[in-house]
Amino acid sequence: MVKKLVVFLFVLCMGVGSLSAQLAKTCFTNMPDSLSPLLTAVNRADFIDFLESKMKAEVTNRFGGKSEMTELTPDYIRVQVTPQSIWQMKLLSVNDSTRLICTVSTVCAPACDSHVKFYTTDWRELPSAPYLASLPGMDDFITPASDTVDVYKYQDARLQADMLLMKADLSGKDATLTFTFTTPDYMEKEAAEKLKPFLRRPVSYTWKEGKFVRED
Repeated sequence: MVKKLVVFLFVLCMGVGSLSAQLAKTCFTNMPDSLSPLLTAVNRADFIDFLESKMKAEVTNRFGGKSEMTELTPDYIRVQVTPQSIWQMKLLSVNDSTRLICTVSTVCAPACDSHVKFYTTDWRELPSAPYLASLPGMDDFITPASDTVDVYKYQDARLQADMLLMKADLSGKDATLTFTFTTPDYMEKEAAEKLKPFLRRPVSYTWKEGKFVRED
């Protein structure tokens, strides 16, 4: 009887430990320094302590600048790393026992552009294709001219949109990933205004059955 009780308690503790290891804050503090060039291990731990103490979670990073963690939930973190860069992470369930980490790194100079990556909970990088089969393309954000009156305006503006830039955002409230078209932010103001009537809404993906599925 005693032996069974010991085994039960061991299994229970292992389960609690596994759950704890898959909290966003635990994954964040355990992140390798190689993946966090501006933030030290102490910085990352201080973020958590400050927010949990209801304080402003601002630290001095490796380069002497200020970084701030602006959001923290059990499965989501957002950090304003510098005035021009943002880092987000989200824990996503693959199945009943496995989670992975999705990160979004965004740099704005001045137009924002993002990179999405996936990792195991111990920070081994995973190929993106199984979890995000394809990213939006230019045509997903721009609607062709619907009549001949607008064709020339459209063609002129479309030619000047020669670089695809987009900002990705993970939601802290649900398992969604949204891409916003930012190419107009680097274009000349006149060209951006010409393109504006042809712009579509942001493109959203929802996490379903272990992958991001586009919502049309």
